[in-house]
Amino acid sequence: MFSSETVSALNDELQGKTPKEILQRVREELDSVVLAFSGAEDVLLVHLAARLSRPPAFLTLDTGRLHAETLQFINDVQKHYKIPIEALKPEQNEVDKLIKNKGLYSFYKDGHEECCGIRKVAPLRRKLAQYDAWITGQRRDQSPTRNEVAVIEIDRTFSIPDHQILKVNPLANVTSKEVWETIRMLEIPYNPLHDRGYVSIGCEPCTRSIGPHQHEREGRWWWEEATIKECGLHKGNLDILAKD
Repeated sequence: MFSSETVSALNDELQGKTPKEILQRVREELDSVVLAFSGAEDVLLVHLAARLSRPPAFLTLDTGRLHAETLQFINDVQKHYKIPIEALKPEQNEVDKLIKNKGLYSFYKDGHEECCGIRKVAPLRRKLAQYDAWITGQRRDQSPTRNEVAVIEIDRTFSIPDHQILKVNPLANVTSKEVWETIRMLEIPYNPLHDRGYVSIGCEPCTRSIGPHQHEREGRWWWEEATIKECGLHKGNLDILAKD
């Protein structure tokens, strides 16, 4: 288990490092690491991690509400990089209960937290119990709630008293422009929805394309307050930042 001071020192060390260098350093420090791939521009992390001498495990959240294009893209990435990508699914009885009691689109009225909690947070929580750290595609320029995201931090959402989990954000200091320049330069495969105006891609009912002058997160849960665009996977750490 890492102390807060050790993690803080490691975070300071990794400032200014490239995403590849961050991934390599994390694999030197930790044996049990998984990369969570969303099927969006975090494919850059898959590209980098798959080439490490010790690649992490790979997972994705199959919520049951993803675009067909996203599902096909995840399959294409798995074949392209010749890596296993485990698809985590929600507990069907919990999904059935939600739909029976509130219908398929309750989030438009009640907010997205309950549905995301069942389809995303709970499956990831169960899986992360097997790992010491997970790698995400969070960037500081993605939304106001993420503008102080650390490169590496103790996960406040999924850690429990007897199992600390670290969260690694190799793209924290990278801009969207830099991500896309790299994707195009290296001819990395990407989700075709990006070419149709989808910048931040989530579940089909909760994601839409955006205009040229809109922020990328405005296409997520667009019916809700503009500055709060989180599904719950990163809530614990972002709440801590908001209080500091």
